[in-house]
Amino acid sequence: MPYKCHVLVCVNDRHGERKSCADGNSQEIRKRLKEAVKSMGWSKEDVRVSQSLCQGLCNAGPNVMIYPENILFSGVTVEDIPSILKKISDILMGGHAAPP
Repeated sequence: MPYKCHVLVCVNDRHGERKSCADGNSQEIRKRLKEAVKSMGWSKEDVRVSQSLCQGLCNAGPNVMIYPENILFSGVTVEDIPSILKKISDILMGGHAAPP
């Protein structure tokens, strides 16, 4: 795996057909996570923040998945970013972070 920690933010938009992660401001969450990771000084080899399409949990979204640990954050808001960063930090420090 090219990254120690890969953060996938669902930005799927169903355009009003039914609930989707985009309804919960997931693009802004992704943008802020990317900015925060950069401000933490983590290299692109350490942490990659990417957008994903549907993770199959639309009703619980926005969803953020951290691989390879398979840590899922659901119902994410921008206020949850510090908690996500804490999990990433734990992973980078070699700890196996428990799910939120």
